[in-house]
Amino acid sequence: MNSLLRFLFQPAAGPAAIFLIRLPVGLIFLTQGILKFTDPNMGALRFVRIGFAHPAFTAHFVGVFEVLCGVLVLVGLCARAASLPLLIIISTAIVTTKLPELSRPNQGFWFMVSDARTDFAMLCALIFLVAVGPGLWSLDRRMLSGR
Repeated sequence: MNSLLRFLFQPAAGPAAIFLIRLPVGLIFLTQGILKFTDPNMGALRFVRIGFAHPAFTAHFVGVFEVLCGVLVLVGLCARAASLPLLIIISTAIVTTKLPELSRPNQGFWFMVSDARTDFAMLCALIFLVAVGPGLWSLDRRMLSGR
């Protein structure tokens, strides 16, 4: 457990260009989280259509994580740890909204691949951030160099 914590919170390294991965990941999750509170079609009603129990609670619960972790990823503060809940969220989104498209009439594999392109890109970007961390242009790095 100690080595996992050490990995998740190790000093930021890697090129500054990692910011170009953090920027869209953070902004997309931040905006999607806000939408879960402001637009019922993106929040509670969407979770009803997917089939979640307690859809309003679930939408707001997910929205809180998307906003908080999205901001953390965006600014590069505990980005590895913040990426883990987002990995769970995006994986759940793929399983509950994209994979069912494989069995729907007039959809199938190519429809699903096209519809899921952003989700798959986010999944890969989050795995990348967990693997390499937030990079040099991050609050983690700034806070460490200030000590």
